[in-house]
Amino acid sequence: MKYNLGYTKSMKKAISIPDPLFKAAERAAKRQKVSRSRLYATALEQYLKRRRSKEITKALNEIYSTEPSELDPVLARLQSEAIGSEDW
Repeated sequence: MKYNLGYTKSMKKAISIPDPLFKAAERAAKRQKVSRSRLYATALEQYLKRRRSKEITKALNEIYSTEPSELDPVLARLQSEAIGSEDW
């Protein structure tokens, strides 16, 4: 017997949030004409993306705090010559 993967892509879960936050979310969902679930999912998705972006930035900052980040002078000169000059 095969499981019907097309049945649902989401799962209902119960969460607890403060009443004022819930009420503000209700108002926002109505203003945006989206479901409460869509509002929460979008907000969580954006939060997780920002966290990931901050983690990547932190990792890069750690790398560049110990490694030189300037371009090799010979490579910089070659790139500059390849681009040439343009009037802006």
